Amino acid sequence: FGLGVPVILRNSEETESSTRVLKKRMRQVKNPFGLEIPRPAAASLTKGVTLTPDCLEDCVLTCYWGCSVQKLHEALQKHVYCFRIKTPQALEDALYNEYLYRQQYLQSIKKNDKEEKYCQLPEDAQVVDFGPVPRSRYPLVALLTLADEEDREIYDIIAMVAVIHIPDESYRLSCRILYQYLLLAQGQYHDLKQLFMSANSPAPSSSNTFPGKSSADRTLLEKGGLAGNEPELQEENSKDCVVCQNGPVNWVLLPCRHTCLCDGCVRYFQQCPMCRQFVQESFPLCSKKEQDEDEST
Repeated sequence: FGLGVPVILRNSEETESSTRVLKKRMRQVKNPFGLEIPRPAAASLTKGVTLTPDCLEDCVLTCYWGCSVQKLHEALQKHVYCFRIKTPQALEDALYNEYLYRQQYLQSIKKNDKEEKYCQLPEDAQVVDFGPVPRSRYPLVALLTLADEEDREIYDIIAMVAVIHIPDESYRLSCRILYQYLLLAQGQYHDLKQLFMSANSPAPSSSNTFPGKSSADRTLLEKGGLAGNEPELQEENSKDCVVCQNGPVNWVLLPCRHTCLCDGCVRYFQQCPMCRQFVQESFPLCSKKEQDEDEST
C-alpha cells in the first residue's frame, strides 16, 4: 500500500488463537434420577403440586415443605464431611427436623414408571406464604433416593435434592425447579445446570408460546439421548455450529454454558460467539470416537 507501511503476512495455519482455552477434564456418570413438574401453571401453595419422577431404578420420593435454607445447605456440607445422605432419614437427621411438614410415599416408585405424585401441604398447617424475599425457608424440597441397597453400591449418584418454588400470596412467580443437587457416593455433590444449545426456532404455532426455548430444550435432550417419542425437529434446525453453519455442535463453553461451536471452530475463540463472555474452560459433549460411531450407525 505504500512505503513505510508495516504489513503482517501469515498463512492459514497461523490464524489460530495464540492463547489456548483450557479443556476441562470430564468424567461421564449415569444419573438414575429424574424429576419433572407436568403442570407448573396449576401449582400453588393451597392447591399443591404434581411431581413426576422418572428414574432408572426403584426409588423413594420424600417431600419437605418449608425446609430451612440454612439447614439444607448445612446438610449438603455434612454429606461431604460427616456422613453420606443415602436415605430420607439421613437427610432428616442432617436437617434437625427444620421443616414444616414431611410427606413420604410409602410405596417405592418403580423404575421407568412415570406415575404422577400429588404433593400438598395440609390445611391444618395454616401456612399462606413463606414470607418476603430473601426467604429463610424453601417452599418445597424433594428428595429422591435409591430404594435398594444394592443399587447404592452400583451408582456414583446415590441421591438427588430438588429445590422447588411454589407460588403463594407473597411471591407469585410460577412453579419451577430452582436447583437440583446430585449427591455422590464418594462424598461430593454437584449443582445440575442446564446447557444453552444453539438451535434455530421452528415456525411458531398456536400451542407453543416459546418455540425457541422448546427447540433448545429438545436439542439438549437429543444430545443427552433423553428425548422421548415426540415429533423430530428438522436436522438443520438443531445441530449446526453458529459460526460455520456446517459442523455439528459439540463444545460447551464455560462459564456461560453456551453450546454453540463445532470441533473445527472451537479452537479459534477466546470469547463466546453468543454472549461475548471470555471462555475460561470448555468440554465436548461427546468424543471423536463417539461421533464416528454415531455417523456409522
